[in-house]
Order: sequence, then C-alpha cells, then structure tokens
Amino acid sequence: MKITDAKVIICSPGRNFVSLKIFTDQGVYGMGDATLNGREKAVATYLQEYCIPALLGKDPQNIEDIWHYFYRGVYWKRGAVNMTAIAAIDMALWDIKGKMLNTPLYNLIGGKSREKVLVYTHANGKDLSETLEKVGEEIENGFFAIRVQSGIPGITHTYGVPKDNKPYEPAQKGLPHEDYWDTSKYLNFAPKLFQKVREKYGEDLLLLHDVHHRCTPIEAARLAHELDPFHLFWLEDPVTGELQEGLRHIRKHATTPIAIGEVFNSVYDYTTLFTEQLIDFVRMPLVHGGGITHMLKVASFASVFHIQTGFHGATDLSPINLAASLHFDMAINNFGIQEYMPHQAIVNEVFKINYRYDKGFMYIDDTPGIGVDIDEKAANKFPYEMACLPVNRKNDGTMFYW
Repeated sequence: MKITDAKVIICSPGRNFVSLKIFTDQGVYGMGDATLNGREKAVATYLQEYCIPALLGKDPQNIEDIWHYFYRGVYWKRGAVNMTAIAAIDMALWDIKGKMLNTPLYNLIGGKSREKVLVYTHANGKDLSETLEKVGEEIENGFFAIRVQSGIPGITHTYGVPKDNKPYEPAQKGLPHEDYWDTSKYLNFAPKLFQKVREKYGEDLLLLHDVHHRCTPIEAARLAHELDPFHLFWLEDPVTGELQEGLRHIRKHATTPIAIGEVFNSVYDYTTLFTEQLIDFVRMPLVHGGGITHMLKVASFASVFHIQTGFHGATDLSPINLAASLHFDMAINNFGIQEYMPHQAIVNEVFKINYRYDKGFMYIDDTPGIGVDIDEKAANKFPYEMACLPVNRKNDGTMFYW
C-alpha cells in the first residue's frame, strides 16, 4: 500500500479551516485537520512545500515511523507550525487505517472506555447580570459543565465575551486589533462572579474558568485561593505556560484544580508539570499536539500522575479534530472532559460530521476511521480570508498576554 497523492484544502465557512487529504493506491483516502488559528497559511505552505513531497510513495500503514520521520527528520523539532502539520498527517493516516480495517478510530486505540463523552460549554456575558442569564440558558440546553466568562467593570472589552450578540470568535479579519487589560480589576471581580453563580445555581453545576495566561504566579495563587470556596472543576491557564515552575505557587496556596496546555505542542512541555503534579488537566489538542500518535503518549504519561485530559475544542479547530478528539476521549482511561463549542451551521455545508450532542454529553457513531469527510465543491464556495487573533496591552500601553 502506498501514498499516491495529498492535497491541502483551505476554506472559510464562517472562519478559516485547513484540511489535509491523503490518497492511497487502494482508493482509500484519509482526512486530517491542519488549522492553526491566525497562522493557517503557514501550516498549509509547510505541508505543500515540504511534507507532501516526502509523503509520496510511503506506506500509510507505518504511522509510527512516518510520525518520527517528520518529527526527528526535520531537525527543527516541536513548534506550533511543525506539530500542526505532523498532526494533520497523523490524523489522516489513522483515518486510512480505520477505513482499511473497517472500524472506528476508537477501536484502534484501545476500544471504548465509556459510552459517552462529558463536555463543557461556554457562558459569556458582557456583565455579571448577563453572564448569570447565559449560565441559565446553557443549563436549559442540558449542560451541567459550563465555562463562565464575564465582562469586568472598568475594562472595555474582555476575552471570551462576544460582541453584538454574535457567537464568540476572537479572530478578526485583517491585522490584529488591540484590547486593554487591568489585572487588579479582574482579581477583585472574579471571586464575586463565582459567588453569585453558586448562590443562583447551587453546588452541583461543574464550573470552569479561563484566566488566559494573564496572572503572575503569585496573582494566580491569590485567585485560586479565593476561588477555592466555589469548588471550580478547573481554573484554566492561570499563568503563562513558559515558566512551569510558576505553578508551584498555586499548589502552595490553593486546591482549585488547574488545566493548562492549550498553546503547548509537545510532551516535553509537560515534564515538570506532570512529575511534580502541578496540574490536573491537559489542554493540548490533537491538532496542535502532533496528532493521535503523540497524544497517546502524552495521555499515558499523564495517567501515571493522576492527571486527566481536557482537550481544547473551540470553533477554531475543524470538525475533523473534534471527531478525532471524541474517538480519543472514548478510548483512554484518564479522560476528564472535552471542550465543546458548536460550529456555525454553515460549517456543516462543507464538513460531513458523525457526532452529536445530547444532554451534556457527546456521542460519535461507528463510521470507520475518524468519520468526518469534506465536500470540496462546497469548500470552494468559501475562500480563505486572513483573520488574526487580538493583541493585548495593559492600560499604560505595555504589551501583555492576550
């Protein structure tokens, strides 16, 4: 069996997606997600110019060997662009293998460990009152795990809060726009927000919150300590991940669980975090973390230290990644929770999906392989449009974490 061709498909049904389609001499093809929000064409070019020519003629069944060919062979290991390209190749190869063996992906990586996948959604409001309303709406939609983000008094615009009652999408057309931030206002407000959520909706709701890297270690320790009484399911990215030792401060002062790694792309980003048990959930998604082959190793490593998965699953990743993630979530023992933001309806004009949401859980069918396909004619109706994530400054103009 040989790889005969591969193509990169870029489309923008509501937002930009990059997909990889790998063809074989057996008439079977596989699909992989290669979307890197705000840097989509960097991955597309890398795949087209460097990876695809090296794929031709290889046996797609040799997934482990091909993974290391593109990881070790490139010499410049890791990095978001490189690991996203490898992930796309890896997903497509697993998709081919599942189709050849006529079995869904989850059967190839251990079989089912569960029958359904716990997911969380987002409740975002421009102020405390609207945020409480949004939480109630998501409870009505059947969710009992909800990430809560709110506008903050004194800050014009806050991460996670949509504008003009549209679905939240941080990437904006053109060059990055600028947001402004005040950590002290945020630290004073966040505990009040979760106090009100608990007072209104009780203790049974699973509450999550994303700090988005914006605290120093000691600020994050204060925040986590003050949120302890409200029993969050997790506090996400309380500090920027580059300084792993910073998580030690939080552990000294709080018992609020920590999730981190949405911007990571390698198991080596986690070594200190795992071995010192500084986090509780891994956020790195398949598409940015080297695909299924690599994430199986990350999840196994995490399990030794009682750490669970909680993969990034926002709408900046395509349905191919979401389906692959659900297969992965079904199979591994140390699954924790899966982020779920429904794509716009227009996305389903391009992608044929095989999963569904019902009452707080996701379900995936037994279609062989990953189970998601793409309508290339429909994709051609939605050409790429450059869109960038924002940048962020403190109120005095200093560049800061977005």
